[in-house]
Amino acid sequence: MFLSVIVPAHNAAGLIESTVERLRDRLAGQHAEIIVVENGSADDTFERCARMSAGWTDPGVAFTPIRCDKGMGEALRTGILASHGDFVLLTADDLPFGFDDLDALGRMRQDPDRPIPAAIIGSKSHPNSVVHRGAYRGLMTWGFGVLRWLTLGMRTGDPQGTFILSGDLARQLAPEIREPGFLFTTELAYVLERLGIRPVEIPVRLEAHHASHGSRVAMHDVMAMATGLLRLRRRHHRRWDPQLLAR
Repeated sequence: MFLSVIVPAHNAAGLIESTVERLRDRLAGQHAEIIVVENGSADDTFERCARMSAGWTDPGVAFTPIRCDKGMGEALRTGILASHGDFVLLTADDLPFGFDDLDALGRMRQDPDRPIPAAIIGSKSHPNSVVHRGAYRGLMTWGFGVLRWLTLGMRTGDPQGTFILSGDLARQLAPEIREPGFLFTTELAYVLERLGIRPVEIPVRLEAHHASHGSRVAMHDVMAMATGLLRLRRRHHRRWDPQLLAR
């Protein structure tokens, strides 16, 4: 199996079916799987996925809905550990960049002289990305980036983007990435950097429906992020040994 697409879903009943259908159509003709990980929803997200799974007929693209405890990180970790693909895409239930990340992966596959990087990020921070966001969200993003650099010394511009990872690498690292919430991908990028793996950031276009959302980040979230960055620094204070990946 070439690709596993991991989609965390929390209270996503209004869009999860269309998201899965879009992914199925985009992946048609490939040996791939879509894994939706419902985490603590109060609506019928999982039931909708279960009905889709029961009627699934695509022979090349598998669809698996699973459940876990509430939390973006819990869902991503659970999905990674259930995956089988040579590569794993970590995305969101509204596909914020459409298929820009998958299109970039497809172009990389067509170049036999250049291996696909072990870690790729669909990055809003890339200079060629098209991201129309309000001043408040832009300020929050900039501030979190400064705080991340001061606390962790991270060079990755946007650890909150979509990730494409070597499947073996993702499944090996998943148990070590312990954040249960939105800092999961930040911790993942930090561990990759500690291993000497600099994620390759690629340009993306933020879809209009996602850009139009108001910021859901409140002041208590900012404080939680700051505390979380300190937690990551304590957890991974040692320099990771690349030889761990050979085990």
